[in-house]
Amino acid sequence: MAGGRSTAAAIARGPVTISFAGYNRAWASWIAGRLERYGVRAVLQRFDLTPDSSIGDALEDLLLSEGRVLIVLSEWYFRLGPRGHDEWNAALRRIVPPNSERFAAVSVTPAALPSAVVSLGAADLWNLGAAEAERRLLARLGITPSRGSTGDGLGAPGGPRFPLEQPDVWGGMPRRNTRFTGREELLGEMYQEFQRAEPGAGVVTLFGLSGVGKTHIATEYVYRFGPEYDVVWWVRAAERGTLREKLAGLAPALGLVTGREYGERLRAVRDALRRGEPYGRWLVILDGADQPDDIHDLVPNGPGHVLITSQNREWSEHNSVLIEVPVYDRVESVAFVRRRAPRLDEADADKLAEALGDLALALDQNAGALNDSNTPVDEYIELLRHGADIEPGLKVAADFQMTYYTAFSILLNRLREDKPEAVDLLRLCVFFAPGPIPVRLLRDLPIRDVPEQLAGLMEDPLLWNSAISKLAQWSVIQSDPQESGAEESVGSTEIVQMHRLVYQAVRADMPEEELSTYSRVVRRILAAADPSRPSDTRLWPRYAEIVPHLAASGALESTNPEIQNMVLNCLRYLYLSGEYRAGLRVAELAAEQWPQLLEPGHPRLWDLIHHRANLMRATGDYTATEAIDRAAYEQLLADRGDRDLLVMRAAGSLAADLRTLGRYDEALDLSLVVRDGYAELVGEEDSRTLSAQNNVAITYRLLGRYQEAMKLDQDTMEARRELLHDRHNWTLSSENHFAHDLRLVGRYEQATSVQERNCEVHRTVLGADNPQTLRAEHNLALCLYRAGDRPKAANLLARLLERCERVLGDLDPLTVRVAVTFSSFERQHGDLDRARELSEFALREYHRQLGDEHPYSAGVLGNHGLVLRAAGERQQSQIEIETSLTAMIRAVGEDHPWTLGCALNATGARNFAGDPESAAELSRATAERSAAALGKHHPLTLSAQIALATDLRNLRRRTEADKIEEEALAALSGTLGPQHPHTVSARSRTRPYWDFEPFTT
Repeated sequence: MAGGRSTAAAIARGPVTISFAGYNRAWASWIAGRLERYGVRAVLQRFDLTPDSSIGDALEDLLLSEGRVLIVLSEWYFRLGPRGHDEWNAALRRIVPPNSERFAAVSVTPAALPSAVVSLGAADLWNLGAAEAERRLLARLGITPSRGSTGDGLGAPGGPRFPLEQPDVWGGMPRRNTRFTGREELLGEMYQEFQRAEPGAGVVTLFGLSGVGKTHIATEYVYRFGPEYDVVWWVRAAERGTLREKLAGLAPALGLVTGREYGERLRAVRDALRRGEPYGRWLVILDGADQPDDIHDLVPNGPGHVLITSQNREWSEHNSVLIEVPVYDRVESVAFVRRRAPRLDEADADKLAEALGDLALALDQNAGALNDSNTPVDEYIELLRHGADIEPGLKVAADFQMTYYTAFSILLNRLREDKPEAVDLLRLCVFFAPGPIPVRLLRDLPIRDVPEQLAGLMEDPLLWNSAISKLAQWSVIQSDPQESGAEESVGSTEIVQMHRLVYQAVRADMPEEELSTYSRVVRRILAAADPSRPSDTRLWPRYAEIVPHLAASGALESTNPEIQNMVLNCLRYLYLSGEYRAGLRVAELAAEQWPQLLEPGHPRLWDLIHHRANLMRATGDYTATEAIDRAAYEQLLADRGDRDLLVMRAAGSLAADLRTLGRYDEALDLSLVVRDGYAELVGEEDSRTLSAQNNVAITYRLLGRYQEAMKLDQDTMEARRELLHDRHNWTLSSENHFAHDLRLVGRYEQATSVQERNCEVHRTVLGADNPQTLRAEHNLALCLYRAGDRPKAANLLARLLERCERVLGDLDPLTVRVAVTFSSFERQHGDLDRARELSEFALREYHRQLGDEHPYSAGVLGNHGLVLRAAGERQQSQIEIETSLTAMIRAVGEDHPWTLGCALNATGARNFAGDPESAAELSRATAERSAAALGKHHPLTLSAQIALATDLRNLRRRTEADKIEEEALAALSGTLGPQHPHTVSARSRTRPYWDFEPFTT
């Protein structure tokens, strides 16, 4: 025994070793922080006791440390092993009294502890304020604070928080699992990964199979280490829309002053976390994030930490440390089963663990059921071995044995006998998607709309609560408080969540007729929750709540018109909110079913085709959408005639496809027909007519008719402000188009002024990462560049490209457009290698998506020629620039501004190639055509004149050159200002160039 070391001198000079169960780490950390504040060194030592070790030996090992041993007492300390109170009492009576000077203790629980604990003389810290708890701690250790030293109970700045006080912001956390067992090394590894992470890189992903316990490990981590943070926010992250909504819900909790618009709240939250203001110590948990490609761009960045749980190891590709969670080892399994079912001895616990493959979920559920019954373990295991009533043909995932489904079937039979109403509730819940189940929606449904067996349950709160309690008791569901700050969740504060394996097993157990009954109820619940205004951004959180459950509820296979309209509204929401991939998945599932459910030509079939084509077009599948929309238009025209709203909408969709394919004249003809048709059918002030008018303006812009586009966009913007409101997303879109037109006609300062405000409102209303916002920011970057503010433009373009890649993907049409713009900027003002890389990427993508004859392919080829010229590859540069000009003439004609820009570049290529005559001839023609198309003082016209002056000077025609140059410089100074980069460049006789910019279609 180590009692001989117990001397006053040893105690005085030694540290205090704090012995604690892992569950009580927060207490141990706070105690250590308090002691070190008073100059007492503290050492944390987690107390581990395996089933085959001796309690006495473990206590004696504590005495090997120097100084005093302070034991943090709670029921958790004595559950380790697990051992009974008699065994603990014997060890404590033998070890503690002879070493009473070495041992001290504090109690942090109201629970009954082994009677021999009295020998430790514990100071009771439970249910006290921080200051009184500190006073008792110091008194128990005989520490007298020196004069002037005080404890405020809150720790030194950055120190551990008092464990009975939650972080300042605490939201969405599941209840702590009081049966949590083991995983100590894994929890320690998580903590260490966070501690050594660089600021902005603190992302850890718990990866493992379904049912292995990832969520419970994450929950335990938060309760152990949460006091080290000022903000803890738990988000269920299976669906992108839900994740965005719940992150936005953090805004009021952080005290951020925002409007009600979802986008403004989300932007404010992400900015606050990134800056670490008002809190730098934050922890965000993304639970069930199994689709990293869909949500990785939403992972918060900043000085705090992000903890992810997932079945997908691809998080390692998104700057996250991956920690794999295995099944329990057998020692952990046995300890857990004995804690869950105290009536089982170690041998029985071992048998059950082996039968269930050490899978945490199966152990939790079946041990709970066994503890509630008198069934011998051997008999129960025989049922597991020989199977129970399982639906024939049940498809089991490759990662799991049949054992889990067999075990759950047995459990379900027991539940049916003990609490049949709980089974009814369970069957209702499995027609929602795995993840949070909106209990509020369940309780809001009128009783007349539910089957008889559910009516009693839903109108009787006692029966409801009893069913919930039994399911939670057996770990079939998890019932947690509602996330704080969730403004839309009014009414019930309850969240119910079920594991994926439970879903599969319950559905497999249900008779066919009940599958239909229960799914019909859930579909009614979702339809009743549809606010029917998918274009209203304030209602997007409601749609984010509905969308995850469409497939699970069978809504996509329903013949009910109300439910089908809800699906269409959800598709519209997904398109407007920029969730194109999620929308396509829903649309494709519906497209497989609806043709069998509705007669040919039904209006809702055409609605589905329209929404699906919009989503496909948004992702760049232009040829396919043109075929779909042309077939729809021609069929509807034949069936309904040319004055029909469905025909107008189909024609508008086809015109959009023609615009994307570069067939602008055809698109304009059809767009004018659509606008006039809507005006006749619903009136000029109807939103559909204004949308058609907006599309005519887009086509004018693509045709180079900038003045006409600007006039029409201004009219549309003003009409939308009157009909809708200033912050409506369609009004904002019109304002963005108007600023674009101002820029194209050369009114750069005015364009920048309009667009700066437009971008700010976009971020507020739609969120920073909505595609419409990203398009607005692209326009702003170009406005700033054209206005001469290159530093701001450079910063915005670089960040914008990165965000487009994160949010939309590398090959999204908007990402490619931004890459084109950034390449041109980098060529002139930055990294030539980066410019070439982006240029080659864009050229490759436009050839793949649009073909060699498309004007975008021609324009980007010309840009690439400029990159080659800058790189010194003049011969290949001239080839590409001349090819670009020829292709652009074929695509849009000789007088289009894009052709004139290509021609300007070709004049430079010819001049550099030593052909000043041809260069001068082309410069003169370009200046004349540009003056006719765009006006004498348009920047492109003046650039062509500067180029012409250079070419004439090379031909020794200096008098004419000087006159043209003088007139052009005067016009540039008058329109853009004497210090504008274009004016300065012309004055220094730097040859002008033109960059092609792909437009939004």
